[in-house]
Amino acid sequence: MANESLTRKSAGELAALMRSREITPVEILDAHLAAIDRINPKLNAIVTLAAEQARAAALKAGDAIMRGEAGGLLHGLPVGIKDVTPTAGIRTTYGSPLYKDNVPSEDAEAVRRLKAAGAIVLAKTNTPEFAAGANTVNPVFGATRNPWNTDLSPAGSSGGSAAAVASGMLPLAQGTDFGCSIRMPAAFCGIVGIRPTPGLTPNYPMPLAWDPGQVHGPLARTAEDAALMLDALVGFSRLSPISVAPPWKSAFEAVKASGDAKGLRIAYVTDIAGIGVDNEIDAICRATALSLRDAGASVEEVAFDVSEGKGPYQAWRGLWMVGQQYANLDRLEQFGPNLQGNVKAGLKVTPLDFAKAEQERAKLFLRFRDFFERFDLLLTPASPVKQYPVTQNFPTEINGKKFENYTDWIAGSFLITLMSLPAGSVPAGKTADGLPVGMQIVGTRFEEPRILALAKLIQSLHPIGWPTAV
Repeated sequence: MANESLTRKSAGELAALMRSREITPVEILDAHLAAIDRINPKLNAIVTLAAEQARAAALKAGDAIMRGEAGGLLHGLPVGIKDVTPTAGIRTTYGSPLYKDNVPSEDAEAVRRLKAAGAIVLAKTNTPEFAAGANTVNPVFGATRNPWNTDLSPAGSSGGSAAAVASGMLPLAQGTDFGCSIRMPAAFCGIVGIRPTPGLTPNYPMPLAWDPGQVHGPLARTAEDAALMLDALVGFSRLSPISVAPPWKSAFEAVKASGDAKGLRIAYVTDIAGIGVDNEIDAICRATALSLRDAGASVEEVAFDVSEGKGPYQAWRGLWMVGQQYANLDRLEQFGPNLQGNVKAGLKVTPLDFAKAEQERAKLFLRFRDFFERFDLLLTPASPVKQYPVTQNFPTEINGKKFENYTDWIAGSFLITLMSLPAGSVPAGKTADGLPVGMQIVGTRFEEPRILALAKLIQSLHPIGWPTAV
């Protein structure tokens, strides 16, 4: 089987081919190494390659298959790990010059779980410094580019993971999401990403062990692949004080068995954040949402403005940044402007600011509770703007209206983070100039199988094909 045809198969297809012994883990590894060699110079998505370790693991995985030993969910599949997530024996820089030669001795718990499921860590993927940024660029490795148009950004902060998966360099990659860092790169690169319910995927090691903000999650080309990887990541962990086991047995089995949308009550909301949305993006997302009526869903277009959550999110995010970087505060001036600015804003948050923010947050949660008594899922554009130039730090306006804050453009995503709700991004279609448009699918806590089942349906109804720049 040709190398390129292997890298264009889904993770599920590759796993089935290995189980039937039609291909070996080493052949899959070699195909992806060839793709990385050809494509990565154009995209700069992969910043550290662990080819030797991966080859040793692939040989071992192949031997296990030949012996008839049952492998894990991801047995023999190469994966990428975001460069803010520690990997034992593989360089982890956090995109920061202060850590450019850092080689951890211990895997993050998320990485350990992926390995336990049989995944082979092949690469570390690019990220802004300590994941603080809407564009995947840092002073250690430079900028990652979008596989649909290399002049454009893949967004951030899991932009390296998204670009690597979208372009066929990796079948699966891990990301982290606090504001939009899995969902926005998935949207910009035309793939599927999901931010799981906090507690489902372990955060260890992390300075803020009780934090429900940052979560680990999968980036994949299909909803079924995302569900497969999610199954490998979730589960109770004694290393996390907020850890919970999922109330469902397998997201993958649920998504695989899903078909139409009969009985689903869906709400489409153009703009939950009161910031505006690009007209073409809104038109594409609305048409895709309404098309679900043909699959049996009840779809209503409603107004649901929760923009009052923007202030509370900024207060929470500010304190989060200070907590995350507490050990590095004496080196604050050595950080880049994005991270430095975020931490300095957090240092200005007072106890009264935080108390007020938490009161407003609780009220907002009740509004969401009432909303989800009427609807099963909320659909809204994943990004209010189109992919912007890779040379631009972040978007500054929508429809001619300037943003008040540099994070305002991701408010439609971060307001979901604020509520501790799960959400995915799935391609809803393409713009007139051939760029993917992402739809955000939001559900109540622990509704990941339902979110990904709808993502699968949307992908089948509105396929977008492969990136055109690689």
